[in-house]
Amino acid sequence: MKVAIAVHGRYHAFDLAAGLARQGCDVQVATTYPEFVARRWLSSGVALRTAPLLEAWRRLHERLPVLALNPEPRLHVAFAKFAARTLPDRADVFVGWSSACLEAIEPARARGMKVVVERGSTHILHQKELLEREHARLGLVPPSIHPTIMARELAEYVAADAIAVPTRYAAGTFIERGIPESKLIVNPLGVDARRFGGARTSHGGPPRVLFVGGVGVRKGVPRLLDVFASLKGQAELRIVGRAEPGMEPILAKAGARVRVLGALSGTDLAAEYRTADIFCLPSLEEGFGLVVAEAMAAGLPIVASDATAAIELVRPGVEGLTFPAGDDVGLKDALETMIADKPGREAMGAAARERIGEFTWDATAARAVAAYRRLIG
Repeated sequence: MKVAIAVHGRYHAFDLAAGLARQGCDVQVATTYPEFVARRWLSSGVALRTAPLLEAWRRLHERLPVLALNPEPRLHVAFAKFAARTLPDRADVFVGWSSACLEAIEPARARGMKVVVERGSTHILHQKELLEREHARLGLVPPSIHPTIMARELAEYVAADAIAVPTRYAAGTFIERGIPESKLIVNPLGVDARRFGGARTSHGGPPRVLFVGGVGVRKGVPRLLDVFASLKGQAELRIVGRAEPGMEPILAKAGARVRVLGALSGTDLAAEYRTADIFCLPSLEEGFGLVVAEAMAAGLPIVASDATAAIELVRPGVEGLTFPAGDDVGLKDALETMIADKPGREAMGAAARERIGEFTWDATAARAVAAYRRLIG
């Protein structure tokens, strides 16, 4: 099987491409990353088509946003046209990242390819409406989705032969908006468990709850802080991640048992996983949340909403506890149960470490190959 992938950046496309190649597929990747960077993840057996000037344009705007208006819509159009120009003459499947593949869909189909749109999150309208409601509840300004990006995504959903999402929760948001279930591919992402394994380390204090991710409304951090305050000193909370705009006043009100550590990576992040007792991701809206898989690889029991990877990775009561996204009572009950039951959470952590071995990138690629074969008949 020959697969052409187009991704504006990296996302999980490089891991998918490498896994497909190991499954015996002939793979080409079009990306904005320069070749010398992409080769860190992709072997010489994967063909590359690169547009590094587009990546430079995007990153320059991130550092100096006053130089120009938001270039994102134009970048997505430019990349999709680049992907269309660099399509292989013969392939079975074209996999394009959402909002940046629209102009390549018809050229791919004209070459006989089936088209899969990769959407690493929920339906874009679900995402927009949920975040607007939650920001309004908190008196914050919601992040804006450019109307051009919105229109492109909706057009891609219609034009694609299939839409790939990482969880059943995400799939449900498409079904709710009229996308047939038969058009959806649910394929959980993988994790390199070796990066976060190793022996657990005792910290000698009260139970430690760890959050890792973007520190903002989407990940449920304001709700987590409110719930944690109601636990009245039963545990400590450590928050790892970059704070989003508008979060400073909310974080400033956090109690003495809350530590906001900022963004960490490498050995510092691994150390936080190893010394924590419970991992919590109360996201209201999520793509997958690879941090859940990382925490499981580190042997942590999980408390997470059903909008996260937990819906695919965690069997309730075995590797952790889940609750409906936005259910503060459910979040509090799950945390109280986990905090009070040390033997239970240790058993769940051990089960989590064992369970995550099933969710490798090779397993993700194998599921993708099976789905693509069904698609091409």
